[in-house]
Amino acid sequence: MLETARRYRRGETTPTREIEALLEKIRTDDHNAFITVNAEEALEQAARADRDLNEGNEDILLGVPIAIKDNICTRGLPTTCASRILSNFTPAYDATVVRGLRNRGAVIIGKTNLDEFAMGSTTTSSSIGPSRNPWDRTKTPGGSSGGSAAAVASRLCAGALGSDTGGSVRQPASFCGITGLKPTYGSVSRYGLVAFASSLDQVGPMGRSARDVSVLFDAIRGHDPRDSTSVQGTHSLLTLDGLDMHGIRVGVPKAFFAQGLSEDVEGAVNSAISVMRELGADIVPVDLTTLTYGVAVYYIIACAEASSNLARYDGVRYGLRSSDATELVELYSRTRAEGFNAEVKRRIMLGTYVLSAGYYEAYYLKASQVRTLMVQDFQQAFTRCDLIAGPTAPVTAFGLDEMLDDPLSIYLLDIYTIPASLAGLPAMSIPCGFDRGGLPIGLQLIAPSFREDVLLGAGIAFQDATTFHEVMP
Repeated sequence: MLETARRYRRGETTPTREIEALLEKIRTDDHNAFITVNAEEALEQAARADRDLNEGNEDILLGVPIAIKDNICTRGLPTTCASRILSNFTPAYDATVVRGLRNRGAVIIGKTNLDEFAMGSTTTSSSIGPSRNPWDRTKTPGGSSGGSAAAVASRLCAGALGSDTGGSVRQPASFCGITGLKPTYGSVSRYGLVAFASSLDQVGPMGRSARDVSVLFDAIRGHDPRDSTSVQGTHSLLTLDGLDMHGIRVGVPKAFFAQGLSEDVEGAVNSAISVMRELGADIVPVDLTTLTYGVAVYYIIACAEASSNLARYDGVRYGLRSSDATELVELYSRTRAEGFNAEVKRRIMLGTYVLSAGYYEAYYLKASQVRTLMVQDFQQAFTRCDLIAGPTAPVTAFGLDEMLDDPLSIYLLDIYTIPASLAGLPAMSIPCGFDRGGLPIGLQLIAPSFREDVLLGAGIAFQDATTFHEVMP
């Protein structure tokens, strides 16, 4: 992203030439990263950027091509959530984050593929078929923001927006060898983000480096009165300079290095922690005893909220409407049966079950109580450290057809990303190595609430000392 802006200012290319080249590349690309390509409007935006550059506009994002995950509303451009039930839905308004990018002159080049309604870790549950990992087209790019990650990694855009509920920005960033940030809950407006689990969802930027991500994050963050969860007046100053790591305490939880972690991932993450030590950081052990409950707590809370949020898709107000129904209840059931895939139905059923009168206290209430304990666990850990480091995912990218019949194994892929989501903390995945097959590995960094400055600064410092983020497929 920064490199694109520099090329504009050096006169090596123009926004129009850049967008024309990318549109042609997208047309022939086989990663299935995009659901909708915004060709006509993108060229109009690029032409305006040409004029603004000639008039002296120095905004870093001016004319830079950005892709948007297709569960984020875009005015006049379809927002389908990769679902049949929203296949004909075109919003009349922009999400706040999209408006923020437009105001800076960014070019919205298209809408990217995802697991239906952002429910998944592989991007295989999309109504248009799976996206493919640019490092190996037989592998998953991760999910649910797999289309955004694949688009960035294959250089079909300079940066992208995804959404992260339990790791859906960070895990695909890890699998595709890019940088992805889940901001603090409340730091970025959710207005215009199609809801999955409202107490967890956050829009997050994805780019080739922590500097690129920092620029994108600065453009989309801020208080929004249209989002009741948006927080005001707590945002830290961001710079593109690396953090001086001397004296920074990096906590390493033992629970992050338990059974199930790939040897290649463990080795790469430990090497990355050693790099941080060489940069001056103090490495300290921390206890996060509640991490083992994260997956169970997350899938109870997320499914419960999903069952409520997805109740709006009833075939009456907008979206798909079954033509075979003759009465109201039948209309609801047939529309949802035809419109939702198996994974979405599974999560709705789980959520409805845990919210039912006989099981609410045993499941949902108990999960909410354990979530509070997890927040307290992190608060205690951050009295001993400034950042927490560990793996982003227990494995590297796997085959598109692997684990499709084993949803529990797929759910367990989120074991390292879920805790920060439940606690509402900012977390970021940055490339830190490769496995024996040449597939990228991600290092996850977690910071206290609203300390994205520390998080991004540490990521920039690490990337200034390494070259993993510069290697592209």
